[in-house]
Amino acid sequence: MTALGITGADDPIDWDALTRYATEVMGRAYAPYSHYKVGVAGLVDDGRVVLGCNVENAAYGVALCAECGMVSALHSTGGGRLVAVACVDGQGKPLMPCGRCRQLLWENGGPEMQLQTPTGIKTMNEVLPDAFSAVDLETPEQ
Repeated sequence: MTALGITGADDPIDWDALTRYATEVMGRAYAPYSHYKVGVAGLVDDGRVVLGCNVENAAYGVALCAECGMVSALHSTGGGRLVAVACVDGQGKPLMPCGRCRQLLWENGGPEMQLQTPTGIKTMNEVLPDAFSAVDLETPEQ
């Protein structure tokens, strides 16, 4: 059993707990330029929870989105697949990830990964239909 109380794939996602984790880590975001803090929490298929927050830079283009940090934490703590993700803004309200981060979530969670959005829980298939993936990199046999 994990901190979220999830013991198997058939158990419901504890969205309240994921949102609390995301809100807590959002408080540690480094956003001195935009003052727009973001936090994210992801449930991994083995029950772990991985976190990320945005980290800005004076060279704006090299700022890191919260989801980038979370995906780095996913891989640095053992890998796996994301099952569910909650991303929040500075008020702890659900936030839709940017396009770059949607692609990261697809790559690390796949089409059935669930995402909490401002309009409810959606699969990545709903959030990013016709996504580019590893399948698109396969070359047809000659």
